Amino acid sequence: MSGIGSTLFRGLFAAALVLNGCATKSETPPRADVSSYPPVFRANFPDPFILEHEGRYLAYATNDGVNVQMAASTDLMSWRLLMEEGTSGRKHDAMPVLPTWAQEGFTWAPEVLKTDAGYVLYFTARHAASGLQCIGAATSQDPLGPFTSEAPEPIVCQQALGGTIDASPFRAPDGQLYLYFKNDGNHSAFNKPTELFAQHLSPDGLHLVGEPVSLLRNDKPWERHVVEAPTMVERGGAYVLFFSAGDYGWQDSERVSSYAIGYATCEGPLGPCVDAPTNPFLASTSQPCLSGPGHQTVFQAGGKDLLAFHAWSATPSCGPAKQGRFLHLAELSWQNGVPRLAPR
Repeated sequence: MSGIGSTLFRGLFAAALVLNGCATKSETPPRADVSSYPPVFRANFPDPFILEHEGRYLAYATNDGVNVQMAASTDLMSWRLLMEEGTSGRKHDAMPVLPTWAQEGFTWAPEVLKTDAGYVLYFTARHAASGLQCIGAATSQDPLGPFTSEAPEPIVCQQALGGTIDASPFRAPDGQLYLYFKNDGNHSAFNKPTELFAQHLSPDGLHLVGEPVSLLRNDKPWERHVVEAPTMVERGGAYVLFFSAGDYGWQDSERVSSYAIGYATCEGPLGPCVDAPTNPFLASTSQPCLSGPGHQTVFQAGGKDLLAFHAWSATPSCGPAKQGRFLHLAELSWQNGVPRLAPR
């Protein structure tokens, strides 16, 4: 893989820690905090997903003026927003035209899967007929888009459970495809439990097959009644489901956001899964201040696993800086199938 090697990443990351006033440690604490991992991209870029393509890294994020905004980097430390050519400051939109079922302005959490036929973009959008957030899939021959879909309806929308959000595709070692998602039961009109589901995908990635399987439910105090943003990873035969929990926002009554990242160990792509007893895996602290790590994704660079996530911008006194959610990176290591944040 071109781009960066692990040595370069460690060097650049160590430099970033020094510049941001964070001391490195020789050992990773059992429960790390987001303040150890300063942002690599200081722009409003929520729910990030990163794909390596032809020597650079492409990042996709929730709508901010366009349906699917994108950024790019060759070294993972310096990022730039992609802009439309020949326009005066308009962001590049990976999916400029939504399918007919979707309402403009509510496109969230894009993730991309490479298939034999090209690329599939999974996204959450407002279902115009029901008013719920639902999941769609669009295709393109180019990871930059434009992604398009002529599907008349979402590929999944659990209307009785409040809708469906946060699609994440996974290709198992045997080549089988799966889609992970969350029912939007915490929607104020439903007040239902939230669960993380898995379901088989067709080989082209465009259709769900069989029935969804529930993997986790919001039944732990730290989760604050919400689990979302599933990410399945397989390493050495071990399956780990990362997820986010808590209120993604930053309430005035909170010193820092309650949003955090956890994980569960699973017997296979369809579970069963068991929450890690040490959750949350990555949570915020107030000194030094960055707040609310969440909506993670895992990708590889230079043979290493990296965790990408967003966290809220903050003032020096640890208050909301009103600049949105920034992109952060942390290196992952593995011990007997259990993820750890690698020493820096």
